[in-house]
Amino acid sequence: MYPKFQKVLAAMVLFILTVLMTPGTRFAAAVQGTAPEEQEPKQMRTPDVVFVGTPYDLISTMLQMGEIKKTDMVYDLGCGDARILVLAAQKYGSQGVGYDIDPQRIIESRQNVSKNKLQNLIKIIQADIFTLDLEKADVMPLYLHPDMMRQLVPQVEKMKPGSRIVTHEYGFPEEFKPDKKITVISNEDNAEHHLMLYTLPLKRE
Repeated sequence: MYPKFQKVLAAMVLFILTVLMTPGTRFAAAVQGTAPEEQEPKQMRTPDVVFVGTPYDLISTMLQMGEIKKTDMVYDLGCGDARILVLAAQKYGSQGVGYDIDPQRIIESRQNVSKNKLQNLIKIIQADIFTLDLEKADVMPLYLHPDMMRQLVPQVEKMKPGSRIVTHEYGFPEEFKPDKKITVISNEDNAEHHLMLYTLPLKRE
């Protein structure tokens, strides 16, 4: 009889706690049990920059420079509309995770992933990119402001050896030497763009 009594008592306590929880507490508990890529975007801090999408022909070149393979995990920090991850998945079959702090960009990214039926390969997560652990990334295409690139250095230096970072227009601070640097004229805007490849660990001048 005693074990049965314990079960009944535990059930009663659980019921009472559920009733007493405020709606806000119940929501927080529900969110904790939700995968990050499924959580509804919310207003966080103001984004560091305005989103400007990289031309698609430049993305193709960046992915080639990064020598992406099907087995690679691609991270896109400040993913915007997820165009880089979508193209990588379509061309190479690679998995990817996109991070952005702007709730509108999260919505647009998820819509783009869903439209292209790539939910099995790509996750979109709302987060502050300066709080992320980047150690699982194999390839990371970046189009970020120089101040943001400088701020990312401590996180980037923890990435595993052999990881590749391809930057559009802005590289890491001058003390770090890229493995390769090219200038490309995009067919979309007929303008010059600078692309840089870095292989981890970062090399100092």
